[in-house]
Amino acid sequence: MPLHLRQLNENDYDSILVEWWKAWNWDAPAKEFLPSNGTGGLIVYDDDTPIVAGFMYTTNSSVAWVDWIISNPSYRKKPHRKEAIQWLISALTSICEKAGHSYVYALIKNKPLIEVYASLGFIKADTYTTEMIKKF
Repeated sequence: MPLHLRQLNENDYDSILVEWWKAWNWDAPAKEFLPSNGTGGLIVYDDDTPIVAGFMYTTNSSVAWVDWIISNPSYRKKPHRKEAIQWLISALTSICEKAGHSYVYALIKNKPLIEVYASLGFIKADTYTTEMIKKF
């Protein structure tokens, strides 16, 4: 399988990710809201085609946050798509573990994505009803 993974770079947010969020009818998070100003994550490719990307926040506690998983809506190769999502989440989680975190947290609504997290050993903590953010 020609899948490969790399660190997000300065151009990925504007040239790839924002378009994916738009295509999924989601508002893109502000670049400054994302870890390392949009570079704090990984992206998986199939040869030259980007498939899926995600981010990881580190904290000053034993918790890290792996989230903002976004995929290329036009990439439909099976089983490559699901494998790429699993590989991405596993890689992000592994980085967090190697950095000394004991827990990885995710806040997700998408049922297929919840199933991928569950297949990787995540357990459902609670279902939330309201997401709240305050910008200064």
